Parts: sequence; structure tokens; C-alpha cells
Amino acid sequence: MEFGFTTAAYVVAAVLFILSLGGLSGQESAKRAVWYGIVGMALAVAATLIGPGSGYWLFSVVLIGLGGMIGYQLATRVQMTQMPELVAAMHSLVGLAAVFVGFIAHFELNRVLGLSGDETKDLGTFAALLAKKSGVEISILRVELFLGIFIGAVTFTGSVIAYGKLAGKVSSSAEKLPGGHMLNAGAAALSLLCLIWYFNTGGFFPLFLMTLAALFIGYHLIMGIGGADMPVVVSMLNSYSGWAAAAIGFSLGNDLLIVVGALVGSSGAILSYIMCKAMNRSFVSVILGGFGGPAGEQMAVEGEQVAIDADGVATALNEADSVIIIPGYGMAVAQAQQNVAELVRKLRAKGKNVRFAIHPVAGRLPGHMNVLLAEAKVPYDIVMEMDEINEDFPDTDVAIVIGSNDIVNPAAQDDPNSPIAGMPVLECWKAKQVFVSKRGQGTGYSGIENPLFFKDNTRMFYGDAKASLDTLLPKID
Repeated sequence: MEFGFTTAAYVVAAVLFILSLGGLSGQESAKRAVWYGIVGMALAVAATLIGPGSGYWLFSVVLIGLGGMIGYQLATRVQMTQMPELVAAMHSLVGLAAVFVGFIAHFELNRVLGLSGDETKDLGTFAALLAKKSGVEISILRVELFLGIFIGAVTFTGSVIAYGKLAGKVSSSAEKLPGGHMLNAGAAALSLLCLIWYFNTGGFFPLFLMTLAALFIGYHLIMGIGGADMPVVVSMLNSYSGWAAAAIGFSLGNDLLIVVGALVGSSGAILSYIMCKAMNRSFVSVILGGFGGPAGEQMAVEGEQVAIDADGVATALNEADSVIIIPGYGMAVAQAQQNVAELVRKLRAKGKNVRFAIHPVAGRLPGHMNVLLAEAKVPYDIVMEMDEINEDFPDTDVAIVIGSNDIVNPAAQDDPNSPIAGMPVLECWKAKQVFVSKRGQGTGYSGIENPLFFKDNTRMFYGDAKASLDTLLPKID
């Protein structure tokens, strides 16, 4: 085999990627799993440079070095609160890479098809592979690279819009152009026609026209999805980037790209489905840009928000036997996880039963809250998932909500016209007392009013979460 070492290295790298993905399922094994992924990627890159990419190794090393320096700078400067938009931005680069690779494969294919028999003797690795393909294989290749470009283009613009929404540079509300879903359907139909056109002619124009349609679909789909569904969107874009990589892997004849793309694509899709179930969302509805959904006027919220100071919260906590803490994106923004962990240590030292309740879509990225709590060295065994702890709220003395809104919103159960109607939520209002740490009286990222803040057993602990906890901690005796 001409590149036997590269093939063997790809197999080992694929195994390491599978071990990495499997290890990320548990907090205890996550760090080891990350190293599996790092070693696997390093091995794959080295094998590619030694094998098929050996003719361009110096150019490749320079590009890898530049990319590594940029990535290092980004990774060291980005705060944990910015991780969701960073992930979205990285997805956009994967999509853009798939588009560029697809175009290059198209141009190279047409170049090879235009050569005579004698001219095909000294071709590069990929061109030589193309020269050996039969007519049927070339037709299949055209479909593969067409799909790779289509998925990559959708991923690129969709990820750019997701980044804008998560970073606050684009409105978090669901917005569509006049015509709504018919525009998406029209662009998809145009792409299908371009596929037939390209399959029969191999010309560049249908490929280019499809790319424009796919770029529009990615933009319009994500613009039509509201802030409450953004965790699902990030996961779905992760899946799209994986499928784009897999399609390009087929085009290039690269087994490792196919394996890794399939792993990322399938795991992202499964995670998105799990989150949709956790939010009582239609999986198809979310990926089609919020198709359908509740309609009608939402229930009016009655009453007023009652504030409480640190002394009042401290008194309740000192007298409580059981406490459940519900973290959200506001805790991440305030970087209050260390303060929260210190509060937990002080309460547990007094013999109180303190646990965390984590909703599957808390924050703006799956697992966001778990990572923050692990960073603050909160014991894993007191971090509970929604299904494990929801029934315990009626027997809980104090529930503390820190920077959460939708995941503790009773309108999900009480208001059929709410944008989050039917979404399973943490039923913290069933606790004897509820304290909500919140900056102000706004509706938060998703723009949905929360009746919890107006309930008789709820008190609003206004202010920056970190500053509020700094005031509260000395009063826990």
C-alpha cells in the first residue's frame, strides 16, 4: 500500500477520537478524553504530512503554525461566558473550509478530465486518484462534493448568525423575512435543481448558484430561531459541520475525515434530539428555523416583584435544612461560580443538605453549567440533573436561582401560548422559599416574562451575582 503508515495512523487516530468522545460523557474522565483527542489529531496531522501531503509539508507546517498561534491567542483570552459564541465561530470555519475544499475538488476534477492519457502520468495524489475513476465514480464524486459544499455553506452563515446572537451583536428574537418558510423552501428547491444541473453538466455555475442559495438558507434558518433555542442551534451546527467534513472526506477519499465527520455529525444530532426532548421542542421544527409553534396572546403576569437584601437571604439560609441551587448563564456572566462554591462549602459545613439542579439546556451551550461548577471544584455527587431532583423541591426549604430564566419559568406549564409552552422546567416555585439573584427586572436573553418572579414565596435578590454573594457570604454563620 502506497501510504500504509498513513492509513495505519488514521486507524489509530480514529480509535483515539472515539475514546475521546466516549470519555467526555463523564466529568471524571473528561480531562483524559481531551488528551485522547489532542494526541489523535496530532497523529493524524503528522501522518498526513508524511504521507499524501508530503509534497507540501513546509507550506502546511507554516499554515498549521499560524493557525495554532491564532487559536492559542483566542483560547487564552476568551472567558467561559464567551465559549458558546467561540464554538459557533469555530463551526463557521469548518463550514467555510468545506466550501473551499469542494470548489478546489471541482476545479481539479475538471482539470484532470481535460487531460490526455500521457498527461495523467505525473499527477499529484488527489489528481491521480481522480484520473483512475470511472464515469460512474465521477458522477458519485460530483454528488459528494455538491453535498459537502451545500452543508458547508449552510453551516458557515448559520454559525455566523448564531455567533452574532450569542455575542449580542444580532437580535436574539426570532426574525424572518417576508415569506418566511417559503423562502427557505424555495432556496432548497433551487439547490435541488442545481444538483440535477451539475450532475448532468459538471459546470461551475450551478455549483456557484447552489452555494448562494445554501448561504441564504443558513442565514435565514438561524435568524428564524429565538434565543430560547440557541443551545440546540449550537449543537445542530456542530452536527452540520461534522456532516460537511464527512461529505468532503468522501470527495477526497480520506477515511479519517469520513470517520471523524460521521462521529461529530451523529453525536451532534443525537445531542440536539436529546435537548429538544428536554425542551419539549420538535426536532424538525427547530432545525427548520422555528417552523410552527404556539400562537396567540400570552397570559398576563400579575403582582409585583418583591426585593430582599443579603440579611434576609442569610437568615433564611441559616435556618434552612435543605437548599437547592439553580445556576444559569447569569452566574457565568458574573463569574460567580467560585463564590457559589464557597457558599456551598459554608452551608455543608453547617450540616445542611445542599445540591445543584442542572437543566439540560442551562446556559447557552450543553454542559456549560457543569463545566463552571467543576472549575470551582464543586463535588460531582451534589450536581444533579433535572430528572433526578425535580421531585425534591416540595421538600426543600430554600431554592436559590442564580441568573436563570426560561429553565425555571412556570409559564412553560401554565401558559399554552408561551414560546416555551410544554418545555420541562425546574419546578423551584414548589420550594418553601425561592430567592432569585438577578441584575434587574428585565426578561433576559430570550425576552420571555417569568411569573416565578412575582410569586408570593419568591424574593428578588437584585444585583450582580458575584457582588451579591460577596455581601452574603460573611453573614452565613
